[in-house]
Amino acid sequence: MDGLSTAASVIAVIDISAKIASLCFRYSTEVKNAKDDVERIQRKISDIKNLLEAVKQLDGPNGLRLPATHRLSNSPEKCLLELQKLEKKLEKGLDPGKTRTAMSLLGMRALKWPFTRKEVENIVTTLEGYMQIFSLALQVDQTSFLLGIDQKIDLAKLPIAKGACFDSHMEEHNTRCLGNTRVELLSQITEWAKDKNGKSIFWLNGMAGTGKSTIARTIAQSFADQGQLGASFFFKRGEGERGNATRFFTTIARDLMGRVPEIRLGISKAIDTDPTISEKALKDQFEKLILQPLSEATAVRALKLVIIIDALDECERDEDIRVILQLLSRTRGLEPVVLRVFVTSRPELHIRLGFRQMADGTYKDLILHEVAKQTVEHDIRLFFEHKLGEIRQQRLLSPDWPSRDQIHALVELAVPLFIFAATVCRYIGTKGSDPEQYLNKVLGYQKSTFSQLDRTYLPILNQLLTDQEEEDKEVWLRGFRELVGAIIIIESPLSIASLAYLLEIPQKQIRYRLDSLHSVLSFPDSENVPIRLLHLSFRDFLVDPEKQKKSPFWVDKKEIHKMLASQCLKLLSSPKGLRQNMCNLPTPGGPKREINKQIIANYLSPELQYASRYWVHHLEQGKRHIYDGDSIHLFLQKYFLYWLEAMSLIKEIYKCIYIINRLQALVDLDQSAVLSFLHDAKRFTLRFQSIVEDAPLQVYSSALIFAPEMSIIRKIFSNHIPGWISRLSKAEDDWDSCRSTLEGHSDDVNAVAFSPDGQLVASASWDKTVRLWDAATGSCRSTLEGHSRDVNAVAFSPDAQYLQTDRGNIPLSLPSFNTFSFQEKKLPNIFIQGPWITLKEQYLLWLPSEYRPTCSAVYRDIICLGHSSGRITFLKVD
Repeated sequence: MDGLSTAASVIAVIDISAKIASLCFRYSTEVKNAKDDVERIQRKISDIKNLLEAVKQLDGPNGLRLPATHRLSNSPEKCLLELQKLEKKLEKGLDPGKTRTAMSLLGMRALKWPFTRKEVENIVTTLEGYMQIFSLALQVDQTSFLLGIDQKIDLAKLPIAKGACFDSHMEEHNTRCLGNTRVELLSQITEWAKDKNGKSIFWLNGMAGTGKSTIARTIAQSFADQGQLGASFFFKRGEGERGNATRFFTTIARDLMGRVPEIRLGISKAIDTDPTISEKALKDQFEKLILQPLSEATAVRALKLVIIIDALDECERDEDIRVILQLLSRTRGLEPVVLRVFVTSRPELHIRLGFRQMADGTYKDLILHEVAKQTVEHDIRLFFEHKLGEIRQQRLLSPDWPSRDQIHALVELAVPLFIFAATVCRYIGTKGSDPEQYLNKVLGYQKSTFSQLDRTYLPILNQLLTDQEEEDKEVWLRGFRELVGAIIIIESPLSIASLAYLLEIPQKQIRYRLDSLHSVLSFPDSENVPIRLLHLSFRDFLVDPEKQKKSPFWVDKKEIHKMLASQCLKLLSSPKGLRQNMCNLPTPGGPKREINKQIIANYLSPELQYASRYWVHHLEQGKRHIYDGDSIHLFLQKYFLYWLEAMSLIKEIYKCIYIINRLQALVDLDQSAVLSFLHDAKRFTLRFQSIVEDAPLQVYSSALIFAPEMSIIRKIFSNHIPGWISRLSKAEDDWDSCRSTLEGHSDDVNAVAFSPDGQLVASASWDKTVRLWDAATGSCRSTLEGHSRDVNAVAFSPDAQYLQTDRGNIPLSLPSFNTFSFQEKKLPNIFIQGPWITLKEQYLLWLPSEYRPTCSAVYRDIICLGHSSGRITFLKVD
């Protein structure tokens, strides 16, 4: 039902409710033995009328427009039909007739209540059902109405891991279970989710390649189709934030909001209370964004939802995995929204221990590679028959290909690894290949000396090596290890174009090298779409330590990390790399939210963004140490501020403190210069991160202007302070004195004022003194006579011969001024607005909290700020 018809039904229900209430009133006055029943129905009718009148008040001019009210669907229409039946029966009892007339003549009560006690009970139950639906819609709409557009702004502070949801574009082409396969297992998971007394967590674990993710996608789709899917998160190593826990709970919270709108208010409150909640500890995120909002959503009808978490073992930090498991176990017993959590992972030790630490009865598990062999054989056989049948049709092969014996041999090789079956079918169906020949090559690896991963990937790689001339094989292998090694090691997928820039390999050469790897890598025709691993087991196969010196394809992770770190730094320091004002922003205070995303993408290419995010990670994994005066130290001394600007533009500055900590861990204790630099860089970033996050170019103005005099960052980058701003008064000496009172008053400054010629400033304070300052240097000239009470106002007389204060006038010994010349002075365009100094209504300079004034004055290009600390600050804007 659309908004207009819903609105019409609501109005009709309100009208008929009023009529029924009136009828009930007549019955209550004339019927003796059913008074309680009459009043029960009358109360329910009044309640429904009041609820729908409140719903109608939230209605817009064009019909009901709020999302929860739309979910009333046809409930108002059904309710209207019930009320029409009720009205008809009540009116029939009032129909004048002979019996009624005769009884009236005899002085007897003429009305008879037309319902039995059981019928009344049914009517009340039905009306209560409609009341619950209307009440829930009203509460959700009131919440939506109150939050309005502010709620959308808040949600922008709840970042998600792109591509982590099961139905994201990145997951779109990944396989689901083939029909008539995994039947018993899928049924078991479905029954677990339905069981009211079931355990809150289902852990499906199995070795690599046993089909866990395919099952997770299939079951997620099934629950989504049934309206039972609450949220999903598919971890994937090497896919940026899908490979760690930083965006795990925020992504789950965003998904749950779509399914349970009633928790929006709780999440909005959490963000308002702490706008940086998405950067806090996982425990805080879980409690404030998920547990508390769900617990407080008491208006929600009983609801059971399933959360799907796939490949938990691919979350990069073992400690985070254990914390996630501990927190998820706390959803047990949650009401009114009952949560079931489905988790898949490899059976790694830290995950097994995490589950064992849960309370008894919290989870059930199923070990995928221990499912009955005949069941797995059946499913893999169906898969081979289906996929090879498609290849047979596409290539017009013989109807009896592949033979029953070949299918049987493939199944024997595959069990229990579905990834073997999928990879082999892609390999056999490679464009330009001879499927019959490629199938025979796969079957040539039936010897027991080959591991299952060997059988999966060696036919593909050996075929590529065989195709090379003997004298070219070593060069080809070196190129393979460099390129494919980079692809499997990088933290976030890159396109051919980006890999070409980062690795300094021509795009054509990359495409030629990868052309025959479609069975293990996913890369489309476009040069700008990221290349992805089809399965993590390919990476496991290539980096397996046991294959060192045994396999020509073995990839040395440490060496690849070293190479990637070097290439990242080379790119960052290149002419197309980091630089000041990378996006050519017109104003220094321009907020990041107003920068068009495409502008950022144009100036910061994907490979440059990658290098900015992960150069330190590759240094760390490559076991690189940092020394005084080495290339890393020199890079930091030249590019540190540019890097902060870039991290702000790509919304990653919140990670900078963590990254600096990792850099510090790479420095030996005897390397004092680089350690001092990093220590100061950390203090600098902690102090100014909030403003640089909102206005990236303030890293060169506000951050440098207000950093302490002895700050290493300030000294090194002093030439980056814009020429239009200078600080006349003295700054703090070091970080530890940031909040101390310098030369100035000993209490709050209440007023400041310039002399008519702008050379002096007078300040008045709660410390009962008035002081005179030299505006050109920011130094205190003198402290004038004290007062017995606080001084709250001060101004110079027009001839500058005395100061006017709220405690009386104070004589001055200054030369007389020609006041006429100063009256012609133009009003300044400089203003103090909140934490900002503005010029011609544009944000110019952000003021840290301790520099935000209690009072201020402006004379032409000189700004004087008085502070609650007693400090006086002078700034000059040119």
